Amino acid sequence: MLGRNDHMYTRLLSSALALLLSIVLAACTTATTQQPQPKVTTTNQTSNTQSQKLPKASAKRVVALSSLSADIIYQLDQTKLIGITGSNLFKNDPRFQNIPRVSEGQSPPNLEKIISLKPDLVIGAAGFSNAPIQKIKQLGISTFLTQVNNWKSLEELTKTLAQAIDADPQPLLNRYKNFLPNQPQQSPSTLVLVSRQPILAPNKDSWAGDLLAKFGAKNLAAELQGKSPIRGYVTLSAEKVLEANPEIIIVTKSPQGDSEKELLEAFKKEAFWQKLPATKNNQVYIFDYYGLVNPGSIDTIEKACQQLKQALSAPS
Repeated sequence: MLGRNDHMYTRLLSSALALLLSIVLAACTTATTQQPQPKVTTTNQTSNTQSQKLPKASAKRVVALSSLSADIIYQLDQTKLIGITGSNLFKNDPRFQNIPRVSEGQSPPNLEKIISLKPDLVIGAAGFSNAPIQKIKQLGISTFLTQVNNWKSLEELTKTLAQAIDADPQPLLNRYKNFLPNQPQQSPSTLVLVSRQPILAPNKDSWAGDLLAKFGAKNLAAELQGKSPIRGYVTLSAEKVLEANPEIIIVTKSPQGDSEKELLEAFKKEAFWQKLPATKNNQVYIFDYYGLVNPGSIDTIEKACQQLKQALSAPS
């Protein structure tokens, strides 16, 4: 059976590398790609809430430059969120309609607009937001950089942001737990494909890889390492895909919303496609980019988890 808010590219390698960069950065819509700057706090899988350098007083006016951070702050205390990124994930979301946008689409954030909002905390995504965050910090405004690449870092970020705005994170943490299976069972061999040219798959060091593990998926790329410029994803040859011989294939749509038909037609051009157990048994599932590859928002994470429950429990 064919399964149904920082792209999957099918032609140019340079475009694929642009996708790679967005894969490991947490749901940010700016185009700034400077290397991380010093003295800016970052939270990741090894972060400790108690060690975060947060404002001494509770932040009351927060600007979020990533969709995930904006969503978390809103869920914790919507009165504290005064500015957000121009992410497409919020385009038709009535919750965010009256909150000022500080960027448009993939454009860098408007520093003058951010400053005009008089924030006492600005949250960015590591890798994308480093340059504007550094400039904002130099003005004496508290800043915070985030990186979410596994489930633990999502929980830690939620605790840290709750601490920053003096909110209770527990209801949100409890909600996260409901996204996951109580007792994950070892599922059939699974391969996630996030790009066709080149063929890219997440290993265990990515958000997608960690999410698959939470569901007991036998991720065939989990232990693979390669020459991919971005940690957490490996480039596979057609021979490697055939060797992996997946029983389930998950293909991700680009943030631009490629149709399922176009996406599958592209993969069907690959000589190996019809030789795999997954395609022979009609066990190919289409997932959105946000949620599985890039966390995006709480809602997109929840949707991806629901899809994984269905796909990984489907009879072969």
